[in-house]
Amino acid sequence: MAQLWGGRFTKETDQLVYNFNASITFDQKFYKQDIEGSIAHVKMLGKQGILTEQEMNDIVKTLQEILSEVEAGTLEISTEYEDIHSFVEAKLIERLGDTGKKLHTGRSRNDQVALDMRLFTREAVKDTDALLKELLETILHIMEENTETIMPGFTHLQKAQPITLAHHMGAYFEMFKRDRLRLHDIYERMNYCPLGSGALAGTTYPLDRDYTAELLGFYGPTLNSMDGVSDRDYLIEYLSACSMIMMHLSRFSEEVIIWNSNEYQFVEIDDAYSTGSSIMPQKKNPDIAELVRGKTGRVYGALTSLLTTMKGIPLAYNKDMQEDKELSFDAMDTVKGCIALFNGMLATMKFNKDIMRSSANNGFTNATDAADYLVNHGVPFRDAHGIVGQIVLYCIEKGIAIDDMSLEELKAISPVFEEDIYDAISMETCVNKRLTIGAPGKDAMEQVIALEKEYLNQ
Repeated sequence: MAQLWGGRFTKETDQLVYNFNASITFDQKFYKQDIEGSIAHVKMLGKQGILTEQEMNDIVKTLQEILSEVEAGTLEISTEYEDIHSFVEAKLIERLGDTGKKLHTGRSRNDQVALDMRLFTREAVKDTDALLKELLETILHIMEENTETIMPGFTHLQKAQPITLAHHMGAYFEMFKRDRLRLHDIYERMNYCPLGSGALAGTTYPLDRDYTAELLGFYGPTLNSMDGVSDRDYLIEYLSACSMIMMHLSRFSEEVIIWNSNEYQFVEIDDAYSTGSSIMPQKKNPDIAELVRGKTGRVYGALTSLLTTMKGIPLAYNKDMQEDKELSFDAMDTVKGCIALFNGMLATMKFNKDIMRSSANNGFTNATDAADYLVNHGVPFRDAHGIVGQIVLYCIEKGIAIDDMSLEELKAISPVFEEDIYDAISMETCVNKRLTIGAPGKDAMEQVIALEKEYLNQ
C-alpha cells in the first residue's frame, strides 16, 4: 500500500480500512487536473527560489511525460496507490529520486484536491455550456422553419389555444438559455484558486498565489485558506444547475413521448434514437426520451447527496468531503450525455405538421377567439363565455369543429354572429393576431427569433 503519510504510524493500516479510505478508483478521473496543478505549483516554487531552476525544469518535464504516457495508455494508473496524488508523486520519485520528493513543498493534499476538483468542475461547466449551445442552435433552427406550423397549445394536458411549433419550441429555448446563464454565474463565482491554502492555515513558504492562479487561468487566489480547502459550494451550485437542466430535458422528453404516441402522432422519432419491442413487432419506442426522463432522478440524487454530506461538516477539511466525487462525476457524465443524445434525437425528428394542425382544429382551440368576437360585437364577456360553451357542446354532439358550423347554426345560438366569424376564428387569425412580444403571432415570433439568433452569436 503506497501511502504519503506513514511516518507518524507504527502499524500498517488494515486492508479493509485502507480500501475504505482510498479514492484512487474514482479520483483517477482527474489525473490531468492533478498534473496540471502540480506543474503550476512547481513553476511557482521555481519562480520564488524555493526550488532551483534545474529542479523546477526536471520536475515539470517529468510530470509532462507522465501525463503524456497516461493519456497514451502506456502508463496505467494503479489502484495500489491510495489516490491519484500518491500515484503521480510516486511515479515522479521513481524517475527523479530526491528531486521528485520536493514536488509537495508548500502544499497539502487538502488544497491539492480542492484545486483538482475545482479545475475538473470548471471544465465540466464549460463542456455543459457548449452542449447547451448546440441544443439551442437545433431548437432555433426548428423555430425558424415553423413560424406557420399551427398546433394546439395545452394547459392541464387539455387543448387550450392554437399556437405554432416555433412558439412551443421557443419556450424550451428560454429554459435552456436560463440554464446557460446559471452556468455562467457559477463559473464567475468559482474561478478562484485554492492552491496555497495548505491544510487549512496556509504555509510559511513565500508562495506567490497570484502567479499560480494566473498560470491555471483563475481570476485570483481564494481569500481565506480555511474556506479554500473546505468549500464545495461551486460543486453544489453546478449540480443544482445540472438538476435544472435535467428537469427541462425531462419535461421536453415527456412531451416527445406523448407526441410520439399513436393517439397524437405529432412526431416521428428517427430509427437511430428509438427501439422496437422484443415481442410486439409494431412498436417503435421513444427510449432515448424515456432514459433522459429516468436519469433525471440520478442527477437529483447527486445534488441531494452532496448537500447532505456538507450540512454537518465543521471547518475546515474533513474526510467526509471525499464523498463529493463519485456521484458528482456520474452526474456530470449523465448530464452531458443526455444533452448530446437529446439534441441528436431532436435534430433528426420529423414533425407531422398536418396532424398538428388538425389536432388544433378539432380541439376547439379557437373557442376563446369566438368569445372575443362576441365581446367585440358588444356582448358582455361572461355572456359570450356561456354562448361559446353552448357552441362547443353542440359541436361535440355533432362531432364537428366550430369552423364546420353553418352561419344559420351559429345564429340559432346567438344572432350576433355574421359571416366574418369564420375569418375571426380561423387558425391563422387566432395565432397571427397575437402580436405582443412573446406571443405566437408570426411577426412577434420573427422578432424573438432575431433576438435569439443575436444571443447565440455573442
